Amino acid sequence: MIAAALIVFLAISAWLARFLSTENTERNAVVALLHAQAAGNAEGMLDRLHGCRASGSCVAIVRRNAASQRAPGSLQILALSSPTAYSLGDAKGETRVAWRAGSHGPVVQCVLVHRTGNALTGLTVELVRISAPIANEADCP
Repeated sequence: MIAAALIVFLAISAWLARFLSTENTERNAVVALLHAQAAGNAEGMLDRLHGCRASGSCVAIVRRNAASQRAPGSLQILALSSPTAYSLGDAKGETRVAWRAGSHGPVVQCVLVHRTGNALTGLTVELVRISAPIANEADCP
């Protein structure tokens, strides 16, 4: 009986750890995208945005952001709010992220995130597009 309870506990713990690690995956993907942007690396941004290269408007925004938001120094996430956080299945939504790099003032942008899969078999995270900077107090569309 104790062995069975231990096996169930370990299985639930493993599932929960897998599920919660998806939150870190999304945050890490957004941070990597912003690092590329702050470095002025449009190609690095495009590499992180699934399907963006096929959209002229997406590529234009990325190139404009890479040029205008170049900011040397350490990147700091000030706030990150994701409507897909803790979803158990497929979800799509605009993650609002406030960040700054070096002495650059705060920047707020929206990143379209698409999660696929489910909590049992695993979730994957794809970044689809990034917005131009929005007003500091603005919400994502």
